[in-house]
Amino acid sequence: MAKKIITRRDFLRAAAITPVATAIGCCCTGSKLVPVSDPPSRTAKITSLTRSSRVVLVRDQNAIGADKKFNAEIIQKMLDDAVTTLLGEKEPVAAWKKIVRPTDTVGIKTNMWNYLPTGKEVEQAIKRRIMDAGVPEERTSIDDRGVLKNPIFKDATVLINARPARIHYWAGMGSCIKNYIQFVPKPSDYHADACADLATIWSLPHVKDRTRLNILVMLTPLFHNIGPRGFSEKYLWPYKGLIVGQDVVAVDSAGYRILQAKRLKEFGEDRPLETSAHHIMLADTRHKLGKSDPSQIELIKLGWQDDVLI
Repeated sequence: MAKKIITRRDFLRAAAITPVATAIGCCCTGSKLVPVSDPPSRTAKITSLTRSSRVVLVRDQNAIGADKKFNAEIIQKMLDDAVTTLLGEKEPVAAWKKIVRPTDTVGIKTNMWNYLPTGKEVEQAIKRRIMDAGVPEERTSIDDRGVLKNPIFKDATVLINARPARIHYWAGMGSCIKNYIQFVPKPSDYHADACADLATIWSLPHVKDRTRLNILVMLTPLFHNIGPRGFSEKYLWPYKGLIVGQDVVAVDSAGYRILQAKRLKEFGEDRPLETSAHHIMLADTRHKLGKSDPSQIELIKLGWQDDVLI
């Protein structure tokens, strides 16, 4: 069967006509969002009045050095700025105490694709704040493909989800939603119709209601790719950003729009993806996991604004 192609225009048009679903709170079906108040006073552009799906995009032009290495200190600050703004706190530790408690067991779900991993700088920035909030190191773990066998993940009361954004052969976009495919014994079972039903993984007993934060790493997203094993460094884009939120669908929707805008700018046309990324929209319209419609997402932009594209 031929793969369905959805363009950026199709995605946004479909989102615009989607009925507004009942507010579902957190990024997991049936869970509640960590209560948030208005963000502290700072330079930020708020592009929506909706409070149900707050997403923070933070960028820093110094996040990547001339040697193409990630700047750990800058990335820590970016994450701190995003989380404090998301949760309406002035101090990072106070914000993280809304996410984890000292009694929690925390799994940090990363991504280990060798061409574009989450990055140790991001992973350690997350782990540092989890421990600052009082969770002992022995009750934290960073893992990807071993999560089903990892004892920390088996006992996890909290999951933190962090992965880089990239164009993906099987799902259209490698997204935070897709990052949980390692929580099933046979990931290929979810490849049908361009991974349309990835959102169902989020309702599995060992996942449901546990995710407190999603971080779509947009430091060097891959905005174009061909084939299941294809990769070209020329399509790595130094966007130097992070997208952070509790609604995983809203986070992925924002990242998808940025990648599509980059493709339009780069190719001079609204070039369709090799595989549709409609699993993001269906996570909203079919599975009620979160919000994909931009009009239902409160987007806050912090930091460097050159070529922000959203």
